[in-house]
Amino acid sequence: MKVLKSAEDYLERILMLTEKHGRVRSIDIAIDMDFSKPSISVAMKNLREQNLITIDNNGNIMLTEEGEKIARDVYDRHCSIMNFFIEIGVSKDIAEEDACKIEHDISKESITAIKKLLKKLKAEKKD
Repeated sequence: MKVLKSAEDYLERILMLTEKHGRVRSIDIAIDMDFSKPSISVAMKNLREQNLITIDNNGNIMLTEEGEKIARDVYDRHCSIMNFFIEIGVSKDIAEEDACKIEHDISKESITAIKKLLKKLKAEKKD
């Protein structure tokens, strides 16, 4: 399933907040992303309609299996790109910012090559 970049961002953020706090509600996302509650409500409605999240009676947001798969894939790309930039000398803050921009558009071939290079560099550092 192809989802919009903004949906990927929301799913990734839900994953990160859930792992950090154990649960997440719309207000948590609004505060963390510095978006308005109405904007988050519309986004959560769209994600729910796409069966990427569920929301319980207490307002807790949970990723569906498909939503979690997408979120983990985006987060993995983000971390790989960020670590690559750090490895080549980019500051952590800039690497983080640039990874956010690239994570949605990078090809599978490029991300695979980055992961392979990072693995090789890590192995070389152990030797």
